[in-house]
Amino acid sequence: MARYIGPVCRLCRTEQKKLFLKGDRCNSDKCPMNKKRLPPGKAPKARMGKRSEYATQLREKQTLKRAYGLMEAQFRNAFEKALAMPGKTGENLFILLERRLDNVVYRAGLAASRAQARQLVNHGHFLVNDRKVDIPSYRVKQGDVVSVGASSRDINLFKMVREGSARILPKWLTVNFDQLKVTVDSLPERSDIDFALQENMIIEYYSR
Repeated sequence: MARYIGPVCRLCRTEQKKLFLKGDRCNSDKCPMNKKRLPPGKAPKARMGKRSEYATQLREKQTLKRAYGLMEAQFRNAFEKALAMPGKTGENLFILLERRLDNVVYRAGLAASRAQARQLVNHGHFLVNDRKVDIPSYRVKQGDVVSVGASSRDINLFKMVREGSARILPKWLTVNFDQLKVTVDSLPERSDIDFALQENMIIEYYSR
């Protein structure tokens, strides 16, 4: 499956927002977004005109897609599913993305970034309800228990995780760091998701 393998800090600079693609580095002084950096390809003295409505819609879509580490086909597929669900399409889209297994692993503090979480899931380190799942896009349900497999518990990464995570955990997840288990207490709501995006712009982009 296609994936982006270029410098991820360039993506943050393009969107002029922190997408937290490099884990702890994003919260350190080394993060390029802590400095006034122009988007890639912009000359220092170049004038940036007013964005068109289309450009604004595109940037909102690209920001959300890149934050979750998806390619266009994957993101479009999630949008189509959100569109077919009852309720608000924008909220449904956020909820579907949050329910991805790789995102749950990241949100629970078992990985430093979504990219790392996706790799760990691909390598078969996680179980869902005691069954191995190696599909990052697998969507968890209320009541599911995500855990680290017995053969993976001695990996240095998970030894460090047992010491606890400084990350603020979402209220819809309960994490037992000693047992390396995550319980999905409820499905996420839009208010639980810390993206300051205008989801209506994404809907308008795909409705053109």
